[in-house]
Amino acid sequence: QVQLVESGGGLVQAGGSLRLSCAASGRTFSTDTMAWFRQAPGKEREFVAARGWSGGNTDYADSVKGRFTISRDNAKNTVYLQMNSLKPEDTAVYYCTADPSGRIPPGRRRYDYAYWGQGTQVTVSS
Repeated sequence: QVQLVESGGGLVQAGGSLRLSCAASGRTFSTDTMAWFRQAPGKEREFVAARGWSGGNTDYADSVKGRFTISRDNAKNTVYLQMNSLKPEDTAVYYCTADPSGRIPPGRRRYDYAYWGQGTQVTVSS
């Protein structure tokens, strides 16, 4: 059974940092493109960041570029999202997702991705 399990969310003040983790199981994800999306209340789920299987291909939404960093440890089947200089508008449920096709450049659309986690809540207070 394929599973993606996010952790590391929580409540943080503006300007603070959080590190999200996503543990994948059920198959190897080492050749998948891995990504993070987020969904704020009343809004569409939006792309945040993605990283190709080789690690050399990364992509970030303009709203997080320079503040967030996506990384992965293929040996641990885990992907991370380091979030610095957090803003109240970063408040959302963050979802980990995987694209088994390993497309390069990474996709930015929800339907580019086949596997999804249940999400972890990130709340940034002002």
